Amino acid sequence: MRYYLAIDIGASSGRHIVGWTENGELKTEEVFRFPNGVTERDGHLTWDIDALLGYVKEGIAKAKERFGQIESLSVDTWGVDYVLLRGDEEVYPCYAYRDGRTEAVIPQVHEKISFTRLYRHTGIQFQPFNTIYQLYADKEAGRLEGVTDFLMIPEYLMYKLTGVKSHEYTNATTGGMISAETGEYDPAIIEALELPKHLFQKLQQPGTVIGEYEGVKVVLCATHDTGSAVEGIPMEGDEPYISSGTWSLLGVKTPRPITNEASELANWSNEGGVGYNRYQKNIMGMWLINRLRSELCPDKPFGEIVQEAEASRFEETVDANAPAFLAPESMKAAFDAALSMKPQSVGDYFRCAYRSLALCYMNAIQELQHNTGKHYDSIYIVGGGAKNAFLNSLTERASGKKVIALPIEATAIGNLLVQMKAE
Repeated sequence: MRYYLAIDIGASSGRHIVGWTENGELKTEEVFRFPNGVTERDGHLTWDIDALLGYVKEGIAKAKERFGQIESLSVDTWGVDYVLLRGDEEVYPCYAYRDGRTEAVIPQVHEKISFTRLYRHTGIQFQPFNTIYQLYADKEAGRLEGVTDFLMIPEYLMYKLTGVKSHEYTNATTGGMISAETGEYDPAIIEALELPKHLFQKLQQPGTVIGEYEGVKVVLCATHDTGSAVEGIPMEGDEPYISSGTWSLLGVKTPRPITNEASELANWSNEGGVGYNRYQKNIMGMWLINRLRSELCPDKPFGEIVQEAEASRFEETVDANAPAFLAPESMKAAFDAALSMKPQSVGDYFRCAYRSLALCYMNAIQELQHNTGKHYDSIYIVGGGAKNAFLNSLTERASGKKVIALPIEATAIGNLLVQMKAE
């Protein structure tokens, strides 16, 4: 039996999942889980990248202890964030995408290269945390002086395992600097922003073997977790999907990027897939739910929260994608400020959040059909949010689409499938 290890790290937790095939069927087993989250340092939101590396190694040891020989492993995480290096020395801190350090430089970036021009080049939606703005903030702060490399977080973790610095395509596309035509870093963008050219290396595709760690091959999966998640969805045809986690990523596979004006105005993104383009949109997702829970009822099981939301009759909604919900000190206060009527119970807040997400999904699906010129009958939902029958029913009613909820570890499955094909 050949065993493969997917290390899937999200913004709130990570997991090591071993996969193998048995009678033609993929089997999986979680062998290790660990916490993750942003930490505040000198007034900024950062990642404890050293702790993440420690957890990665600990989980690999657990997998080898449980299964013996592991054929290969790969790491996927969220997109846009990275680690700067001067040779083999890290430049600390490792900033988290929710930190507000890019706010001051976004207008400066758009003075040098307008967002419309950026979108025509890359097809990447505007997000204040896109890698392009983070790197420019680093440049303005002097943090790029003497820097030899920047590695996206999963590639950094695999570099620490192998000593090999790699640059994987799907994750690179999340940052807003990859040409939609060539699939490589766009020299016109790098030149316009006067960023160090040597940082932007040739990209490698999922399935590339980059090295070895303690006798285990290290392979590039689709290292952006949504890229792996889409690979892990057993779809019939190319129907829309929602990868429902901290963010909800709603999109569809397309043969090539769609970078027209309608897509720009509706803030749709074109990110790399394994042999296809992912035309998708970021929606705030379970971040709203998790933050409300941590503030209002941290010890209450999610099952009870959903029951109270279902029992509530609160009908007002918010724009779940509004900037006010990105990183508020108090999520409850952010909801209170956005509503004309203040919720009277915990269930009211969660009903409002769930209904608001469903309406965002509805609007995005309507935009998707308009921009692609296609009609879709169903939508696949994977990830943690797929387990929420209440949200699924709200989405089905709001969108008029059949919801196919697959409460599977789609990201880990996609990670494993790419490794298996790399054999």
